[in-house]
Amino acid sequence: MPQYLSPGVYVEELPGSRTIQGVSTSVAAFVGPTRFGPTSGRPELLTSYADFVGIYGDPADLRFGDNGQFRNHVALGVKGFFDEGGASLYVVRAFAHRDTGAPEDDHGRTRLVSPGEDPDASPPPAGLTLRARFPGTAGNLRVILTLRSGNDCLVQPNSGPALTRVREFDTVWAVTGGSHPAGSVNVVRRNPADGSWFLSGESRIDLDDVVAVYPISVLVEVQRPTTDARGLPVFGPTVTVGEFGFDPRPIGTGLTTVLTANPPTRRQALTVPLAIEGAADLLAAGDPQDAAAAALAQLLFGATLETASNPATPPANRQRVVTLADGTDGNAPDVTEYEGMPTFADYQDDLTALPFNGLLAIEAIEDISIVSAPGSSTGWNTDPALGTPIAQAIAGAVVSHCERLLYRVAALDAPPNSLPTTVLDYRNLRSSTHAALYFPWLVVSHPIEGTRITVPPSAYMAGVWARSDNTRGVIKAPANEVIRSALDLELRVNKAQQDLLNPEGVNCLRYFPGSGFLVWGARTISDDPEWKYLSIRRYFNYVERSIDQGTQWVVFEINGPALWDAVRQTVEGFLFTEWKNGALLGRSPEQGYFVRCDESTMTPDDLDNGRLICQIGIAAAKPAEFVIFRISQFTATTQS
Repeated sequence: MPQYLSPGVYVEELPGSRTIQGVSTSVAAFVGPTRFGPTSGRPELLTSYADFVGIYGDPADLRFGDNGQFRNHVALGVKGFFDEGGASLYVVRAFAHRDTGAPEDDHGRTRLVSPGEDPDASPPPAGLTLRARFPGTAGNLRVILTLRSGNDCLVQPNSGPALTRVREFDTVWAVTGGSHPAGSVNVVRRNPADGSWFLSGESRIDLDDVVAVYPISVLVEVQRPTTDARGLPVFGPTVTVGEFGFDPRPIGTGLTTVLTANPPTRRQALTVPLAIEGAADLLAAGDPQDAAAAALAQLLFGATLETASNPATPPANRQRVVTLADGTDGNAPDVTEYEGMPTFADYQDDLTALPFNGLLAIEAIEDISIVSAPGSSTGWNTDPALGTPIAQAIAGAVVSHCERLLYRVAALDAPPNSLPTTVLDYRNLRSSTHAALYFPWLVVSHPIEGTRITVPPSAYMAGVWARSDNTRGVIKAPANEVIRSALDLELRVNKAQQDLLNPEGVNCLRYFPGSGFLVWGARTISDDPEWKYLSIRRYFNYVERSIDQGTQWVVFEINGPALWDAVRQTVEGFLFTEWKNGALLGRSPEQGYFVRCDESTMTPDDLDNGRLICQIGIAAAKPAEFVIFRISQFTATTQS
């Protein structure tokens, strides 16, 4: 209580009534193999297919070392998710290193050597190595290094020669005078005593001893390997990584600072596709000029550096193009990679990021409500030695993750090339209120090749869920919705076949003339009839999580009648809005829900142990799955 000690007017702010805001139900997470991208660390929120391609690569096929070539179902699923109406997505890359003992062996790489040196010599020649930051065949990049030079920055004011348009630690090409002008790589430094500029070289170079100073940098561009419309390997469009100087300081933006295994910013860590190894050896000498000169000499060669004196030199004459090699997509990921491993290792070796891999990486992201592992039911998830389907183990891991995290639901795929009876056997392997199974696979157009391909439906269904949530609300069953991406279905299910599958919780995708390809099922794979409808499971997740988040203010408040009334009013206000929106049954609020929080819900033992118990009941509206019109014939009568 405030103290009033002297006469006056006191203005106080009092808290108003608390409200509960409904949480999002349309944020999805996909786990599976991709062509490129980080293998550990918290995933970044993606809001478009272009965001995914920039980090994880395009949808060209994957090439697993132990199983051959397979469709890139995660990339295809991400495109399908956004095409179907999804807006927010997290992706976790599942990667299985080859059994080489060194995670970096799966990265594309090349050693930069001077002309005439043998890169395979033993011992190898001293030099820099370019390495893809992430594993994958998409890491076999074509790297284009271009020398960039600016106009002469040496000026001659009355007070003597000076430099303009440069900063300390900038790298320059300094041309000395004489009958045979020569140039050298130098670093701009400032005298701390009087603030004057000088150039650091083999020895200190005063500005009086040079006739021209050209700022130089290196433009780094990459082209990613992909396939063309015929499926042949080609390099994609040129993408600029950045233009870099050679500032050696850790706080700088130089080449040897940004192009590392762990760049200084989160954006660089996701979008810079390559690293330069061996720079630490160059910096060991301690002289910035020596490091810059050595790096430039290995990156571009001396003849290229001499073109710095002429900024108009065509780019083709000041470029070096190298191609990284030996990057692989690793082995086909097993259930271990999908679940996540506390002992996972990768090239980044960031101890704070390594524990976040597989499903472990998304446990701490509270917004996620939909989880899928697109493609995990394909043929490469079968162990030929044991003859047991790894696909079911991966599906089980995803479902267990959703059950443990409470407010998540898994979208599952039936195995490809399945018949209704085999799908039924697959579904009967597990029961869960937190999962929905879809059959059959979809036929869509490949975004690169333009050919018709079959893809698992779960990622596309996640997009349909998100679209239905955003347009109609989570209480609306995500069914009788058009599948926008579908060109056809792997198998056109008929009514008799769905009569077999629907009661068991297999959601069928159907074709109806005039309507197109529709989602024609909205059930979970639960044997509990109270939770057989997907919309009911997801709606209760929405209500429970909204109340959970909206009542955190209650913790440590005084546990008495005033608090009980406040909690009851807060929850009732939220449920009244839900009833008005049609999510709850009843012609009056009292028929749609009840909220009790008083002496009848708590015992003295509860109060002594700090427990506040609020009992809530809701009558959620269920979908009209069977629409029945009873029609009878009657005889008309005449009235006089």
